[in-house]
Amino acid sequence: MHLGLLGGSFNPIHRCHLSIAESARRLLQLDRILFIPTGDPPHKQPGTLAAAQHRYQMVRLAIQDQPAFDLTDIEIRRSGKSYSIDTVRALQEQYGTDMELFFIIGLDAFLDLPSWKEAAQLLTLCHFVVISRPATAFLTVASLPLLPELPKKELLALDAGRLERADVTLKNGRTVTFLRLPPCESSASDIRARVADGRPVANLLPPLVESYILREGLYREDSERL
Repeated sequence: MHLGLLGGSFNPIHRCHLSIAESARRLLQLDRILFIPTGDPPHKQPGTLAAAQHRYQMVRLAIQDQPAFDLTDIEIRRSGKSYSIDTVRALQEQYGTDMELFFIIGLDAFLDLPSWKEAAQLLTLCHFVVISRPATAFLTVASLPLLPELPKKELLALDAGRLERADVTLKNGRTVTFLRLPPCESSASDIRARVADGRPVANLLPPLVESYILREGLYREDSERL
């Protein structure tokens, strides 16, 4: 069994999150995608982040008709600061050795991997699926000290649009798959700004998520639009 892990604040979840999840599932032939909303940070600023339970419920509504999509509150239930390495270890224990884990992440976030807790160990526990991001070149990954074996030729081909996918097998036996997906213009910050201003968000959100935001009065005080 192959399980894709898609974490994030989902503040709120929108159509691009769902598109990325489905593209990764289809292209890597994953059995399921597990959405992992982040918990409440200990010192969050008022109005910048909806409460974890709201974000959890919005994901639940967004994926309820998608049989290949699942949801967990594993990071919401964890007290204190939550690290990806702890989440992956907990999921390995939960699902057992028969489940291969694929960590889905945006290219911009992947570039910060060296600063993560036990980053080198994390690369040995699961495969990574790195998704293209606007204004971020795949070639920049070649400078990461944790991944000296990445082929610059394939990264350049991804940036030039001559390649849509590149699979790299690391020395530890895990793979890093780079996916160049069609750009998606929706962003959570833009949606929050639209809601705060009373502008329409049609076609940016699943209808049930839009209804939930309006019913609960979320993002109305998000004046900083972070």
